[in-house]
Amino acid sequence: MSQQGLPTELGTEKVSKLLMKYAVPAIIAMTASSLYNIIDSIFIGHGVGPLAISGLALTFPLMNLAAAFGSLIGAGAATLTSVRLGQKDYASANIILGNVVTMNTILGISFTIIGLIFLDPILLFFGASSHTLPYAHDFMTIILLGNVVTHMFLGLNALLRSSGYPQRSMYATIGTVLINICLNPLFIFVLHFGIKGSALATVISQFIMLCWQIRIFSNKKNFIHFQKGTFKLRKKLVIDTLSIGMSPFLMNLASCLIVILVNQGLKKFGGDLAIGAFGIVNRIIFIFVMIVFGFNQGMQPIAGYNFGAKLYPRVTNVLKITIICATVVTTCGFLLGEFIPHLVASIFTTDDELISQAVNGMRIVMITFPIIGFQMVTANFFQSIGMAKKSIFLSLTRQMIFLIPGLLIWPHFFGLDGIWISMPVGDVAATITSGIMLFIQFRKFRKGNIVSDI
Repeated sequence: MSQQGLPTELGTEKVSKLLMKYAVPAIIAMTASSLYNIIDSIFIGHGVGPLAISGLALTFPLMNLAAAFGSLIGAGAATLTSVRLGQKDYASANIILGNVVTMNTILGISFTIIGLIFLDPILLFFGASSHTLPYAHDFMTIILLGNVVTHMFLGLNALLRSSGYPQRSMYATIGTVLINICLNPLFIFVLHFGIKGSALATVISQFIMLCWQIRIFSNKKNFIHFQKGTFKLRKKLVIDTLSIGMSPFLMNLASCLIVILVNQGLKKFGGDLAIGAFGIVNRIIFIFVMIVFGFNQGMQPIAGYNFGAKLYPRVTNVLKITIICATVVTTCGFLLGEFIPHLVASIFTTDDELISQAVNGMRIVMITFPIIGFQMVTANFFQSIGMAKKSIFLSLTRQMIFLIPGLLIWPHFFGLDGIWISMPVGDVAATITSGIMLFIQFRKFRKGNIVSDI
């Protein structure tokens, strides 16, 4: 790893230029990740049918749960790797790499076994019916069988980013998307594998790029590479990894719970197609949320470095610019969801009823979309300056404090629309809370009362 790109530029370079430099690769990777999910829905919608989209939507909670366990290892190991490399402790960094492989293998196999044994009861609990269960079962069976590949791919990709190869990490993500685009139509339209073909395309694309990652980490010229003896689990390393990864794990777990409640409510008040409509709306929202996440990833090192260096005007500046960029992104989502929702929904299906329900849901959910960029950036800002507790609180308030009560209350007054309404209401409440906390924090900054968790 070269000495190029040392963090001194974080305190001297123009903030807007820095943000673009750090954010653009992350945005490209995030956008590719969201496209990865959308591709499945489009090919399934046109090649299998509207109920297959509903079946796919039912798998979201289980896939989110798998991602939660993946982030438990990946996020924690990535942070530890960055610290060890900063300390020039390359031996420990190599041990982390070996332990990530072992932990992902154990966790991946365990999740697969438990998931396959209880798959049908889980999907029925998530809101499956006799019409949608076969689609969800077929898709999730293949995804679970390839779960070790998925865990390993995500874990090694996180280590690529943290060990000084963000572009290679981005290439790995983009590679899975491109391979998926090629394999999906082949398996669905040519070989007629149905929804199983889409799942197979997902696993194969990740496996191919995983082989590329393994090749990179097998190169002994790299500071971090596979070494004999590093795969044996170290107790302290495992504990540290899981402790650091607990925050993203809990947030992914909360997302999983929300999707379960949404699906159950949609099934009760709207039926199978309502779940499919949520699947479409969720995919569209995901694009814009991922782009904002990309800006957040770009903001993190800039805000953190300048906060540590007590260059507070630069901290404020990067926060303002990131909020503006995020708001522009989410406003574009608002315009798309409010003015051309029919065109957007038609990309996924030709079924008139499914399109109608997706259009209605999109217009309701995205009515407050311009303000959520502010909420997302604010939560990430607190994390960037070492105030993790406040960041976790803000991240969970929308889902656990505001959204869940709404999902339980509003449908009794507005029926199916009540499910949709609970989401923008939760956004407004969470944004107001974020604004208040940010205002209070900046008052403390001005008084010199600055306390970080680290």
